[in-house]
Order: sequence, then structure tokens, then C-alpha cells
Amino acid sequence: MDPKEVPGVCEKIGLPSVIKAQVLAGGRGKGVFDTGLKGGVQIVESLDEASAISTQMLGHYLRTKQTKDSGLPVHKLYVTEKIPYNKEFYLSICVDRDRRCPAIVASRSGGMDIETAVKTDPTSVVRVPLNYTEGINEAASSEVARLFGLASGVQKDKIHELLTTLYELFKSHDATLLEINPLVATASGDLICLDAKFNFDNAARFRQPELFALEEQADRDAREIEAARLGFSYVRLDGNIGNIVNGAGLAMATMDAIDYHGGKCSNFLDAGGKATKETMTDAFRIVLEDERVKVVFINIYGGIIHGDMVATSIISAARELGPLRVPLVVRLQGTSADKGQAMLAQCGLDIHSVADFTEAVQLAIRLASQ
Repeated sequence: MDPKEVPGVCEKIGLPSVIKAQVLAGGRGKGVFDTGLKGGVQIVESLDEASAISTQMLGHYLRTKQTKDSGLPVHKLYVTEKIPYNKEFYLSICVDRDRRCPAIVASRSGGMDIETAVKTDPTSVVRVPLNYTEGINEAASSEVARLFGLASGVQKDKIHELLTTLYELFKSHDATLLEINPLVATASGDLICLDAKFNFDNAARFRQPELFALEEQADRDAREIEAARLGFSYVRLDGNIGNIVNGAGLAMATMDAIDYHGGKCSNFLDAGGKATKETMTDAFRIVLEDERVKVVFINIYGGIIHGDMVATSIISAARELGPLRVPLVVRLQGTSADKGQAMLAQCGLDIHSVADFTEAVQLAIRLASQ
């Protein structure tokens, strides 16, 4: 959208209008633009104001509590009518990990994040666990209606219908969070969703191809997109030690150890349970495309996959990619790890095989500093 288009949209839908910066981060309302404009959600009363505000938003960076200090670029604006209302609420369906079931989380304090609502007034929030197969029953929807102070039968029916629709969406699309904030009640008794956030289970990509095809990619790192396509979990970080690890827990432990000993990781890369030549080749390529990387640290625990198989994959991948521009530090543990370590030590490549975790981390840090 061009800022010049915004006044025309506002004129069409009517003033006052609401202009919202579309970024993949929460806390927009309290965010700050690099232009000095405060707030990623703005109410405009005139066409001139719409033009001035949109010019300060579109193409500029918005910093919120959920972004880096540099903020996120705003490529899109959402322009909508301003809805007058009497009350605002928070309503969501999420995964209750303590009870291992879906749950409704609702608050009569809409417009703020749920953590703040709990701290401000614990009685303003309810959590209603749900039976996965039964879904929304009258007792659950009535509890939410009571919390919201919606006494009429029509409004109770609307809450039940809304929750039923949300829950069907939650189940059918492998959601982890469906959040409406705020949900507002108008003077006429209507319930209107003014803003929403939906999160879906990444592990369900294969079941939801049409849904994940809608994913916004403009602000994502190109390596993160490629890694997701290959089935890796990859996050870009700020250091110079590239990591390739099998398992998210081991990857987090590796990052913590490197940080503890004074190093900085350039990435988080969980290669999953595979350690084939193809997997290692793809992982090497993604990590080494980052020019900041001075050493690659591979930390693999072999269970079903034997250490000698892992070593063969690493050696084959390194040879296929040609002379690697940085040294590799490999720490193998688990089944047949000693065989794998011996193979790595004798392969003739710039690979340092170290069995001890702490020693391997310290070596990677020393090599990265040279």
C-alpha cells in the first residue's frame, strides 16, 4: 500500500478510521516508530491526518516489546472503521500444558495482554479446561458469559456460538492459540472481534499446507525459510559459532554452554533425528552461508543412529562441499561413539573430534577467536 491510498480508503469506510501497522509482533499499540510516532495503532479523524499518520508508518520501523531494538519494517497497513463499544474483553482457546488439554482463557479486562490482566486483577481471568472430544458445552460458555457480565439469553447464545466456532477452528487447523483481544460488546448487544492472533503447530505443516502457504515471509531470514523447507529448526543469532545439533534440548544446552564459557552462537539449528549425508550437507550449507561463522560446532548424541554412521555422514558431507572455509569441532556421544570419533580423527580433514562436552565447547570458542 502507498500512503497516498490511505485517505481514499478512510473516506470510503468513513471517519474516524483506525490504521494498524501489520507486523509479526505483539504490543503494537505501545510501540514506537523510527519516525518518532508513538503507537502502531492510530485513530484518525480527518483525511489529512490519515495521510500524515500513514506516511510516518508505512516503510518505517516499528519497535515493540517483542521486537529487537531496531524494530520491524512496516510493509502493510490495515485500515478499518472505528467501532464504538461499551465493554471490551479478552477471549482465547489455547493448549493448557499443565492439564494436557485445550482450555478457554477469558478476561473481562480486554485490550491488555493476559499476563498484565492476571497481575492487575486475578479475579478478572478464568481458565476453563475442555474435554478434547466434547469441546464446548453449556457450562463452559456460561462461565465465560458470567465473567463478561453478559446476562441476556441472546448474548449467552452468541458467546456459545463464538466459542464453538473457535474450537472447531482450533481442532481442524492444529492451532496452539486462537486469541481475540479485544472482543467488544456494543450498545446494541452485538459482539465484535476487533483484533486477533492465531498460532499454529509447526509440526502440523504437512497436514495444513494451504494454511502455512499463507505464512508471511517478507521479514524472515532467508536461511530460516530454507531450513524450514528442509525440516530443520533454525534461528539466526548474533555470534560467530555455527551449531548443528540433533534435538532441541541438546541444542539449548549447547548454546548455554557456549555462552557460559564466553562464546557466542551464530545460530540455533536442530537437525532432528536424521544424520544422513544429505542432512549434514544441507545443514553445513545453511550454516556456512553465514559469513560471520568462524567455526562449526557439531554436537550429536547417537541412540538409534550409531556414531560411526554419523561420522561417515559428516565426512562425506564435508568432502562433497569441498574444502570448508572454517574448522569443524565434533562431539559425539552415545552408541558406537568411540568408532565415530576414531573415524573423524583419521579422515584427514580439518575436523577436531572431542568426546568431552566442556573441552569441545572451549575448543570451538578458541578456534572462533583466532
